[in-house]
Amino acid sequence: MIGDHGGFAHDDTNVVMLVANPRFAGRTVSNTTTTMQVAPTIVEALGLDPEELDAVRAEGTSSLPEVVRECRK
Repeated sequence: MIGDHGGFAHDDTNVVMLVANPRFAGRTVSNTTTTMQVAPTIVEALGLDPEELDAVRAEGTSSLPEVVRECRK
C-alpha cells in the first residue's frame, strides 16, 4: 500500500473524529461531513471566529453543528 491515497472502500470513506471536552455529554454522531469542516470546527470550539480563516470565507465551509452546539452550552 505504499503511495496509496485512499479510495472508496468503507475504511477510506468513514473516518472517526473524536472530540473531547469536559462539558460534552458522551454520544455518537453519524453524519456525512467533509475534512474541510475540521479546521473551522476546532477554531469555533476554541471560541474564535472561523470566518477569520481565508478558506472558510472563500469556500463557505461550515463548522460541524453537533460540536459547536455542545460548545455553546
